[in-house]
Amino acid sequence: MPSRIAPLAITAFTATTALGQGRQAQLHALRARRSGLRANDFTRAPLPCAIGRVDGLDAVELPPALRTMDSRNHRLAWLGLHTDGFLDAARAAVERHGAERVALLCATSTASIGATEDAYARLVEGRFPASLAAPQLHSLHSLGLLLTQLIGARGPTLTLSTACSSSAKIFAQGERLLRLGLVDAVILAGVDSLCGSVLFGFNALELVSPQPCRPFDVARDGISIGEAAGFALLERADRGNAAAPRLLGHGESSDAHHMSTPHPQGLGARLAIEAALARAGLTPVDIDYINLHGTASAKNDEVEATLVAGLFPATTRASSTKGWTGHTLGAAGIVEAVLTLLALQHALVPGTLNTHTPDPACGPQLALDNQDRALRVALSHSFGFGGNNCVLAFAGGGA
Repeated sequence: MPSRIAPLAITAFTATTALGQGRQAQLHALRARRSGLRANDFTRAPLPCAIGRVDGLDAVELPPALRTMDSRNHRLAWLGLHTDGFLDAARAAVERHGAERVALLCATSTASIGATEDAYARLVEGRFPASLAAPQLHSLHSLGLLLTQLIGARGPTLTLSTACSSSAKIFAQGERLLRLGLVDAVILAGVDSLCGSVLFGFNALELVSPQPCRPFDVARDGISIGEAAGFALLERADRGNAAAPRLLGHGESSDAHHMSTPHPQGLGARLAIEAALARAGLTPVDIDYINLHGTASAKNDEVEATLVAGLFPATTRASSTKGWTGHTLGAAGIVEAVLTLLALQHALVPGTLNTHTPDPACGPQLALDNQDRALRVALSHSFGFGGNNCVLAFAGGGA
């Protein structure tokens, strides 16, 4: 098992999802048990399913200097970046530490593929139309290129794409950069937007539910896809940020079992949990709340439920928040980290929305209804396609 690491301060964080813009919008929806899922009104071709769509993206305009980078994903990033004062906090970190000492780590599963789809649909004599012809727009690193211009960080700038675990893994990557002394601050960004490739692709895999997803329910029948942007700022913990929440630990693993199905005994997921606990200096008994991956797909939920029931005491509360936001793919890790931090800060266990009869594999840990309960330490699970797993351990402010 890995050694314990020094906690890091999360000095700014925000999320924009189908629930609205910013931390307060997420918190109010959680407390009111108001889902952001709605009937599919995104695709031109009929596809009966529920989606988590962020309102207002079509009206967002990027500045003239960035118009060649216009895409739904980048408009979503722009909207999220200007929420909860995050852009100001990121630029202040650059000013405080120096541009070369601030890293920018991005996570996405699709980047601007929606713009690429549009470009192919509008070919002019075999070429992309002029408005969609910029090569950088169609790069997997397009989000990083956009954010570098907006924020001004000049340290390591990387894009990670490991499906559903992408924006959880950038927390781990950021911790390593800080621990090695390569940088003094890390800006984390996870953004994924709706597009035809994703919606029809998951539907082709028979993984999309025709109704809002029901994580861990015995009658669950698939996922609901959402879009979201999440941002966080990691810095070393010192006296100046004592009130900030903490990243205590992280664990990563790979099942190497199947392209989309998890290891039947949850071997990789268990290794990720154990590594996160070891780095945080914790045991399962210490965990007050777990934000589960809980996608509402048949096998993933069964494996995760069995694992949690066997590892954690009955006093640990656990739930999936995907009934609120949908599965936001590459943005899921950071969005659910934000929801976990809100749970810690506001003494709230969000229940598992839309779920009525838990799968028999679930233990007493699964919370169906919201609970007001003081929480000290929490985990957030992200288990992606191919068994690419990441678990994060957090503490509330002042820990």
